[in-house]
Amino acid sequence: MTTIALIGAGGKMGTRLSRNLQNTDYQVRHVEVSEAGRQRLSEELGITCVDSTEQAVRDADVVILAVPDTLIQRISHDLSPHIASGTMVICLDAAAPFAGHLPPREDLVYFVTHPCHPSIFNTEPNVEALLDRFGGSHATQHVVSSLMQGAPHHFDLGEDIARAIYAPVGRTHRVSVEQMALLEPGLSETVCATLLAVMREAMDEVVERGVSQECARDFLLGHLNILGAVIFDEQPGAFSDACNKAIENGKPMLMRDDWKRVFEPDEIAESIRRIT
Repeated sequence: MTTIALIGAGGKMGTRLSRNLQNTDYQVRHVEVSEAGRQRLSEELGITCVDSTEQAVRDADVVILAVPDTLIQRISHDLSPHIASGTMVICLDAAAPFAGHLPPREDLVYFVTHPCHPSIFNTEPNVEALLDRFGGSHATQHVVSSLMQGAPHHFDLGEDIARAIYAPVGRTHRVSVEQMALLEPGLSETVCATLLAVMREAMDEVVERGVSQECARDFLLGHLNILGAVIFDEQPGAFSDACNKAIENGKPMLMRDDWKRVFEPDEIAESIRRIT
């Protein structure tokens, strides 16, 4: 039986993983330093945490670091002397591995996995799943994973664990750590989150100019749905000539000519440096 040491088991993400791992055959040792997190695990999931972090990882097959990016370097280096050769260490984000924050140990397996989160075009069997925006409980989501270091067969174990902790999972995509960094922070945060923040500011500006918030929100989210469906090939369609002209005139007002520089290696590295 595969033994997993889950570090940060009672945190925001760790609790989700703890809950999903209860539905598997993995033997899990839950590690949580905060009293609030330990109480949450006990009251919500009936889980008792182990007392010693070092003991938890010592002969574990897999160590999952469900901790903030800013803590991975310190925690992974503190734990390194207690982690046996051949152990798989799993990170839930590419930032720290990309930045070189993991211990330089060639005898460990390094696996990185991150959820795509449920698509805005998800079709789900019930309301509970439709309202699961984050994923990992009811709505199907896809997952990206990278075997940063290890033998090819190690990917299979990492992928199985990724499917378990992010369940229910649809597709799994295998990428490099560098490609995962392009996806996040590049695509998802630097581009997508920024443009969505601008959309919210634009909606607020329309409200300031006299349109009711309810009206502006309904109008924006409705158009976001249909325009997104056409742009991302979710359904056939074409924009009107008026819409295409609005895009042609609006894009240079909103976007710098060199905006795609956000995907250059030095920009990705700088973004991750700020994160970590």
